[in-house]
Amino acid sequence: MANKNPLEIELCGIKFKNPIITASGTFGYGIEYSRFIDISKLGGISVKGLSLHEVPGNKMPRIIETPAGMLNAIGLQNIGVDRFISEKLPQLRKYDTRIIVNFWGKTVDEYVEVAKKLDVITDIDMLEMNISCPNIKEGGIAFGTDPKMTEKVVSAVKKNIRNKPLIVKLSPNVTDIKLFAKICEDSGADAISAINTLLGMSIDIDTRKPHISNITGGLSGPAIKPVAVRMVYEVFKTVKVPVIGIGGIMNYKDVVEFFLAGASAVQVGTANFVDPEIPLKIVDDLSKYINKNKINNISELTGSFDI
Repeated sequence: MANKNPLEIELCGIKFKNPIITASGTFGYGIEYSRFIDISKLGGISVKGLSLHEVPGNKMPRIIETPAGMLNAIGLQNIGVDRFISEKLPQLRKYDTRIIVNFWGKTVDEYVEVAKKLDVITDIDMLEMNISCPNIKEGGIAFGTDPKMTEKVVSAVKKNIRNKPLIVKLSPNVTDIKLFAKICEDSGADAISAINTLLGMSIDIDTRKPHISNITGGLSGPAIKPVAVRMVYEVFKTVKVPVIGIGGIMNYKDVVEFFLAGASAVQVGTANFVDPEIPLKIVDDLSKYINKNKINNISELTGSFDI
């Protein structure tokens, strides 16, 4: 019997009404966008990355538009895990959508402590680790660009959570993303999301100063999609856990492309700044595509492109 909802997917034993998830850092804590769209129609929301304590973020300016994209160095600004649980989550849980909580730390111990706080909250469906953060005890090297630190932090978090599937969000700023994906899987990751932003820079030719105060920032938007698709394909071919594709998705065709490359779900990011209704437009158009092509379930597309 055909699935009544051909867009329904399952990630790590959890059912999503559709594979469209809004990406962390681009959708606030979810509730901000409820003024513009019905967020209950989304498959899920990955909230702004949470840390152990409140973080004010970087100095302004910290965003600059680029050709086919955006460069940002927000500095992981957030209200901290405790305030999120007490202030934001009660409002977010009113909506019929899956809640994925993105989190990070400056040390392995901070990662573990945040994860443990989130793991016991019943209204959270999945955890997503951002390992693109600098380890302040190791000279500022990002956890996600050093194989040993990746293994250490993912293993430590996985050993300390009991209730939630763990997604690890990979940095693209590495020589071989396949290596890091395999390390994450071997260290206990239940799913991989790829990719985070690419490191970039923009200079004002009149002032001869960087456009953003942090000098460098993360590049996102349609400009990075070909890189993201390639990396999703490489990760899919390397690991057995599900892959969530991220990077420059603007329409349903982009989603299908990520699925063909190996994604089991996707996250829509920078597009939310262009038009908050884009994720829901994608859901509608994706449904039409599936019906037109007589596909029983969108999961059939995962990794099915022909060489």
